[in-house]
Amino acid sequence: MTTPVWHPYAHLKTQTPAPKVVGGDGAHFVLESGERLLDATCSWWCMIHGYGHPRLVAAIREQAGQLCHVMLGGLTHDPADQLARELVRITPAGLNHVFYSDSGSVGMEVAMKMALQYQVLSGNPGKRKMLSLMKAYHGDTTGCMAVCDPEEGMHSLFASLLPQHHFAPAPTAPFDASDEQVEHDLSALREVLERHHCEIAALLMEPLLQAAGGLNMTSPAYVAGARALCDEFNVLLIFDEVATGFGRTGKLFAADYAGVTPDIMVLSKGLTGGYLGHAATLATDRVHNAFIGDSPQHAFMHGPTFMGNPLACRVALESLRVFEEEDYLGKIAALNRLLRRELLEDRALNAYPTVADVRVLGATAVIEAHSADALKGVGDFARKRGVWLRPIGR
Repeated sequence: MTTPVWHPYAHLKTQTPAPKVVGGDGAHFVLESGERLLDATCSWWCMIHGYGHPRLVAAIREQAGQLCHVMLGGLTHDPADQLARELVRITPAGLNHVFYSDSGSVGMEVAMKMALQYQVLSGNPGKRKMLSLMKAYHGDTTGCMAVCDPEEGMHSLFASLLPQHHFAPAPTAPFDASDEQVEHDLSALREVLERHHCEIAALLMEPLLQAAGGLNMTSPAYVAGARALCDEFNVLLIFDEVATGFGRTGKLFAADYAGVTPDIMVLSKGLTGGYLGHAATLATDRVHNAFIGDSPQHAFMHGPTFMGNPLACRVALESLRVFEEEDYLGKIAALNRLLRRELLEDRALNAYPTVADVRVLGATAVIEAHSADALKGVGDFARKRGVWLRPIGR
């Protein structure tokens, strides 16, 4: 029987029937057929504790018996207040204010609106554009599509619908780049800022790891240099840590490698351990305090229905406790050593003529082919060996 579910990122004419998942535990999920597959995608990078974690399941059940949902407009509740305090504690110093939403894309929409309104309230009404990087991916909503890579990204069909923003070249210097390599990238960023800073409200960046746009890994020195350039040109710095947060790069947040604090940071995916949709957009005092005033423009007019959902906040709190109490950064370091040994040290993969590059950062491993054709059938190949993979392009 054909399901009425319309699946994402699929060609309807050629897609194969989706396997039905009936359960899971740890790093594996179980199909209706009885197959047990290692989820090498972490279900779009969010299931950081795996499936069926008893503490997360118990937290949801306990909270469901108390309060499943209430609007955050004019009201509050303990899980929202406690989670905000914890996020302020663990994120880079100075991110003291937390605005909730219900997905990473919406969290980024919030960040962009916040940045533009901040500039207007600060006496810079001409700063109404964003600056993004090539190879960027920030989400599939309309505002986010406009700051994704306009050439190699997946949203070119909608170009006529989207506002036009500015783009700087994607950084090319790798994670362990020399100062000279990084300076080349920063010079390209400076050139765009010099030309357009009068109309740029904020620079959006996936620090260290550009995820869905090609898994491009960059240097902490580039991140630190971007912070300095934003300060020089009065441009806010927004870190999209939806994919990089909660250990993905080897530290709790990618920003920690560079030792810098963005003006705004967006979190989602691993925020709840992947158990419920939720997001948080954090801001510094500088940004937050610009919204304190008497005019109608001082109110931030955004309010997702499920922002601060008690169930999501409660499971996010438990996810953070598990992360810290069970030394997840230590586990990620061990996983990183394993990935580096198996994929990098013997260089066997690089000997394949179809392989363009192999790279590892934290809990992320990438095998990049010269063309997408070289990866045809790799999902089926992996599934026969008990692994679930979902390749992206090359």
